[in-house]
Amino acid sequence: MGIYYALIVTAVAILVTMSLAMIRAMAGPTVFDRVLALNMFGTKTVLLICVVCFTIQRTDFLDLALLYSLMNFIGMVALLRFSQFGGFADFEDASQSKSTSTSGGR
Repeated sequence: MGIYYALIVTAVAILVTMSLAMIRAMAGPTVFDRVLALNMFGTKTVLLICVVCFTIQRTDFLDLALLYSLMNFIGMVALLRFSQFGGFADFEDASQSKSTSTSGGR
């Protein structure tokens, strides 16, 4: 019974850190602070799913946590690529299209 209360306290602590991460994401001075806060929020969500999984003794949710962590990683990579290059095109394609547009089509 003691482990049950420890898991509940852990879940509440994770929810508090998730709310602090969301506040940081909304108030971050730069884009990278916001991206870092959203990445932390996604990581804490995976951790919360795992804690809930162990609390209700259903290991089925571990697959959902793994899937969510993969989606979080791919989303962060896409967001950082978009913020750095301004689009999702390949970097070589973007540089070639810029060079052909500036050279007058030659």
